[in-house]
Amino acid sequence: MKKYLLRQDLPFFKSNLHCHSTVSDGLKTPEELKKIYQDKGYSILAYTDHDVFIFHDDLADENFLPLHGFEMEITEPGDKPFRQRKTCHICLIALEKDHKIQPMWHRRYENYLFANALKYVDQVQFDESLPDYERRYDGQCISEMIQEGRKQGFFVTYNHPGWSKERYPQYSEYSGMHAFEIMNGGCIVAGFDDYNPRVYDDFLDQGKRIYCIGADDNHNVSPLDSPRSSSGAAFTMIQAETLEYRAVTRALEAGNFYASQGPEIHALWLEDGLVHIRCSEAAAICYHAAARSDGIAYPEEGKPLTEAAFPVRADDGWFRLEVRDKRGMHACTNAYFTDEVLKD
Repeated sequence: MKKYLLRQDLPFFKSNLHCHSTVSDGLKTPEELKKIYQDKGYSILAYTDHDVFIFHDDLADENFLPLHGFEMEITEPGDKPFRQRKTCHICLIALEKDHKIQPMWHRRYENYLFANALKYVDQVQFDESLPDYERRYDGQCISEMIQEGRKQGFFVTYNHPGWSKERYPQYSEYSGMHAFEIMNGGCIVAGFDDYNPRVYDDFLDQGKRIYCIGADDNHNVSPLDSPRSSSGAAFTMIQAETLEYRAVTRALEAGNFYASQGPEIHALWLEDGLVHIRCSEAAAICYHAAARSDGIAYPEEGKPLTEAAFPVRADDGWFRLEVRDKRGMHACTNAYFTDEVLKD
């Protein structure tokens, strides 16, 4: 009997879950970004400008869904230049379309806001009964912020540890996020090491049952036809019943998606002790697990590689699949846990 890990009865919607516009430090307006991404085949764009929770409902139509969000950054203190200090960035995407209250606000916003975000303070709505939220660069505070975001009704992601210069001693202390940005396209095309499967595995090995996403983190500094262009460099393919706000965010909560820099995953299922995958033409398909059970499939001579199957053992703990194409681009499934998916 087949047990589908990616459903076959739902459409995929191409999505960017990390985006910057002229509302903060991006160079394209929200309207310009809608056109750029629609021209690239996207249906969903989460506007996550720095530190201000601004809404773009006016851009929604039957073929395009803007998600409401923002990004927070927590930077280690000190006198060194910013580029020499570690920083943690998290994105928060509202699960409900009518959620308008920004959590963890500070009335001395000038301590945190920069670039054009300062011009949008009068649009920010916050709970005036709460005290100012003080950010602190340590694992306890950052985990509290992540968990508070979830408590307040947001889908929370941890972003680009390569660009942030965070290493295991820092990110291993963070807990409570929904997902980790396994690939940040904007950082990758700028030369940073932000295809981060090993970081994802570190979280999984700690027992943190989280998803992985791909995103652009686009600021659009480079022309769209440049190899440095940050628009379209990484994305998340979301399976949802409809292109409606809550249907999409429910799919995010359920993990009905995969991350990619280009390769496509068409089907993923369990059958007779094997996990099967069908995908676009690949140079290799890999199976990764918590146990030493990793495997790889290569094309046979003269035949395209578009499917593979790997044995799944109960003591593998968790497993995930990775597709690599001839250009060296990757697609990654979420991790699946054997104590959940091997149940009858």
